Amino acid sequence: MSQISTFQKLEQWLQQQVIGQPTLVNRLIIALLADGHLLVEGAPGLAKTRAIHVLGQHLESDYQRIQFTPDLMPADITGTDIFSQQEGKFHFQPGPLFHNLILADEINRAPAKVQSALLEAMAERQVTVAGVTRKLPDPFLVMATQNPIEQEGTYPLPEAQLDRFLMHVTVDYPEREHEKQILHLVRGEVREQLADEAPAERGVVTGDDIHVARQQVIETYLSQPVEDYLIQLVLATRKPETYGEDLAGWISWGASPRATLALDRCSRARAWLAGRDYVGPEDVQEIAHDVLRHRLLLNYEAEAEGITTDHVIDRLLEKIAVP
Repeated sequence: MSQISTFQKLEQWLQQQVIGQPTLVNRLIIALLADGHLLVEGAPGLAKTRAIHVLGQHLESDYQRIQFTPDLMPADITGTDIFSQQEGKFHFQPGPLFHNLILADEINRAPAKVQSALLEAMAERQVTVAGVTRKLPDPFLVMATQNPIEQEGTYPLPEAQLDRFLMHVTVDYPEREHEKQILHLVRGEVREQLADEAPAERGVVTGDDIHVARQQVIETYLSQPVEDYLIQLVLATRKPETYGEDLAGWISWGASPRATLALDRCSRARAWLAGRDYVGPEDVQEIAHDVLRHRLLLNYEAEAEGITTDHVIDRLLEKIAVP
């Protein structure tokens, strides 16, 4: 229970620092526990950067932000060999990917080669430069962001690359009361900086803590009926005609087996973080939108009707019997 308590306290502390975005905080910790990566979409100023930055402050790890731009090259993120005139040989200069927590800011602003280099590093946990393969640090978590407002000059991620993200989380503007709390929080932080006050000490979650927690998450009990339920949810996206003509008329391409794996890991992580030793159908339902949102391809008819992937997932959850 000590590991669960550690991560529950971490979530509570992050909620106090990232006000008004409880889902983002929860999914960020679930991604850490499930050893996956996060794609976050939302307008500017909604604490996307702050969320992973303050997480890094509480972990025994280092944090690096990469601002993706159209002129970025793959070597700018993976690293490159630098020739030393004094020694007469090349030395590898690590790129910003060689950190534990990576913020890939506005990933859709970088060209395809850079996106591919990042996504390969995410999948393989290693990079190859000049024929030499180098392991990335562990833990390794990437939180990529997209701005849904400004799409001019962007390079949208192909569906096959989107599928490599464990979850796709959308964030919205905070409520009135949360807005007030944000104002007070930031005002207090500015006062501390001006007064040159030392920040309050925080407990640090170590790499061993994360490793043990991941072991406990994967061992969280998942009954056969709940397992069948989450599998059926994914299969329904591939054969939607079984569940209604409306679904069949909306979905052009269903979710891959990666969706099944992600639903399994994330549901276990959510149940474990809630202090339970078993996974319930509510865990699958709660996480389903974030796992499936970026894995469904809708057709033109759905787009013309204003149907979104969230609408489709809502309908699937309504149609499939809950164990």
